[in-house]
Amino acid sequence: MSQEVRVLEPDSLWKHFADLNEVPRASKREERVIQFMVDFGKVLDLETIIDEVGNVIIKKPATSGMENRQTIVLQSHLDMVHQKNADTNFDFDVEGIKMKVDGDWVHALGTTLGADNGIGVATIMAVLASKEIEHPSIEALFTIDEETGMTGALGLKGGILTGSILLNLDTEDDDELTIGCAGGVDVSIQGDYTETDVEENFSAYKLSVKGLTGGHSGMDIHKGRGNANKIMNRILLELSNKINLKIASIDGGGLRNAIPRESFSIICVDQAQKADCDAIIKSFKGILKREYKTTDQDFKIELEKTDLQKRVLSDGFTLQILRAIYACPNGIYRMSPDIPGLVQTSNNLARVLVKNGKYEVLCLTRSSVDSEKDDLAQAIKATFELIGAKVGNGGSYPGWTPKPDAPIIKMMSNLYIELFEDQPNVNACHAGLECGIIGLNYPEMDMISFGPNIRGAHSPDEKVQISSVQKYWKYFLEVLKRIPEKE
Repeated sequence: MSQEVRVLEPDSLWKHFADLNEVPRASKREERVIQFMVDFGKVLDLETIIDEVGNVIIKKPATSGMENRQTIVLQSHLDMVHQKNADTNFDFDVEGIKMKVDGDWVHALGTTLGADNGIGVATIMAVLASKEIEHPSIEALFTIDEETGMTGALGLKGGILTGSILLNLDTEDDDELTIGCAGGVDVSIQGDYTETDVEENFSAYKLSVKGLTGGHSGMDIHKGRGNANKIMNRILLELSNKINLKIASIDGGGLRNAIPRESFSIICVDQAQKADCDAIIKSFKGILKREYKTTDQDFKIELEKTDLQKRVLSDGFTLQILRAIYACPNGIYRMSPDIPGLVQTSNNLARVLVKNGKYEVLCLTRSSVDSEKDDLAQAIKATFELIGAKVGNGGSYPGWTPKPDAPIIKMMSNLYIELFEDQPNVNACHAGLECGIIGLNYPEMDMISFGPNIRGAHSPDEKVQISSVQKYWKYFLEVLKRIPEKE
């Protein structure tokens, strides 16, 4: 199916994107895509380096007449979010992404597309392979594990790169020039609980919350989309308050940086109260459909009979865990008082797993203010410590402080106006970009991020706009021509 993608324009970019999408590249399992990039660099006879953590650096000299320009770092991450719909039969470990052209958009069939950040990687590959594109000296930096901890950027040592300008190709709106971003920290909650036997007069049912829009937990957090973990918990607490409910398991969400689209719970209901259970769920369907009619039009709540369970959560722990999850912040915590429209601090309740006497809750807390990020993480910690959970913080990374007066930002802003007769949106974003981390070891490097229109990143609804890629490519090529001379 990728053949129809390969013939799109610019064909050099799309062909490399299709090649890349044949390679499984889940975060923390990037061995194959690392080798793919190393082989790519060596075939081109370019200096190719793998650093200590697995980042790949490919260096290409300037084209004729561009030798006096500043060296630039072109940077994108190799890993992608592996998510699929529950009814999609697909094995990310062995299959290439199945892509389809739908009008002006490219999307995948029931899985994430990998446009985040595959379009950026393919852009760099196209320049490295080209003999016609004008450019200054290039250091292509392909980082690993951006999506689940940014360990590639964190492990990048100082002194490897010599470039004075970094172009990060990981922004998802083609009218945006991003010059700053939020930092983040993972909050991991774990614990044990007591199980009890199910009484004979109970029947078991699978309760499903699905069809939510989901999306990127940074870029889409302000859109008010439903979080499957919060919705499931709301239903379960309402049921437990009104009927004799037993919970055997809860399994919702997945990746820390994706707004949860699905949650599943196995519940046991006293047969004498089954009609009451149905009535409560029916009522909630109506309530939640109204609440999320704008953001989550395909939202569903389903209840179907399943095999009888032998063990369930104790009544005491049921209330403890449901109340703790209910109290856990989710979504926007604070908007920036300084930058209009910017989410300053948020939390994504990304994962809830309660099963077989153990429970796990995972959150990703983001903020462009490190002290506020730590404060919100502490609030989450305090909430779950009240039920005896062990709470740890990990994967912390800093934000990226904007430098709006940097020459590269002024040049690219003016170039955008010249090419498109419109003002670019020069901004900071709430997503976690690697620029802030890279800047720890390269503080003098000026940085900017841009890219084409990508929608639904981190979800199976992910898609990239063909006409926007063409606009972005035109802009990118002109940027390369206008990199300033060395000082």
